[in-house]
Amino acid sequence: MLQKLNTLFIGKVLLEFPKLPSTNAYAIDLLSKSRPIEGTVISTANQTDGRGQIGSKWNSLPGENLTCSVILYPGFLLVRQQFMLNIITSLAALEVIQHYLPNCNCHVKWPNDLYVDNQKTGGILIQNSLQGQHIQSTVIGLGINILQKSFPEDIPNATSMILQAPDESFSVENVLTLFCEKLEKRYLQLKGGKQSHLKDSYLNHLLGLEEDRQFQKPDGNRFPGRITGITEDGRLIIISEGKKLYFNLKEVIFL
Repeated sequence: MLQKLNTLFIGKVLLEFPKLPSTNAYAIDLLSKSRPIEGTVISTANQTDGRGQIGSKWNSLPGENLTCSVILYPGFLLVRQQFMLNIITSLAALEVIQHYLPNCNCHVKWPNDLYVDNQKTGGILIQNSLQGQHIQSTVIGLGINILQKSFPEDIPNATSMILQAPDESFSVENVLTLFCEKLEKRYLQLKGGKQSHLKDSYLNHLLGLEEDRQFQKPDGNRFPGRITGITEDGRLIIISEGKKLYFNLKEVIFL
C-alpha cells in the first residue's frame, strides 16, 4: 500500500511483487482473466524481461528503479486518439522527474522516451485492447531510472535521478506515489475533453521541436529536418527541404 497517496482511484489497488518478468505482461494476463478495478497498479522491484516499443529491451537493476504498470478503461477514446494516452503518461512522468530534479531540463523524445538534460532516464510502453472504434482497456507501463548508477555499454546515453542529483535522497515508493497522482490528474483532464491543452503541453516538452536537426531513415539515408508537431494519431511531423513528412514508430532515427 502506498503511503500518503492522494488519488481517487489510481494506485488504490497496488499489486507488488519481488520479481516479475514484466509488469505489462502481468497486467495483460490479469485483464484476460478478470476485470481489475480501474487504476490498479502492478509494480515489481525486479523486472527481468522488461520491454520497450517493438520488443526493445528495458534494462533495470533490482530494487533501484521504478517499474510499474497501470490498468485503465478509457472507453471514451476513439482508436485514432490512442496517442493521447502516451501524451498524458509522458506529461505525468515528466512532472514527477521535474519535481525531484527542478534544476534539470526534462523532455519527452518522441514517442515514448523520457530525457533529462539530453540523457534518457525513462521510457513508456502502452498496450491497448480495442473494441470496435473505441479503446476497451489500456496498460500503461513506465520505467524510470532512480537509483541505478551504472548501465550497460550498449546504453551509452542513459542516466538516473541519483546521477543527476547525487546529494539527494530518492525513494522508489515516493516516486510511484507521485506518478499515480500526476497520472490521475492528466487522465481526468483527458476524460474532461482537454485534448488540445494536453497536446500543447506535450509539444512544449517535445525534444527537438522547431530545431534544425539531422535524421535517418531505417535504410540509412540521412536528411535534414525540423520537427513541427504530431498528428492526432501520434505520427511525427518533420519539415525537410520544404516538404512535410510523416513518420510512424521506428520509421525515423534522431541523430
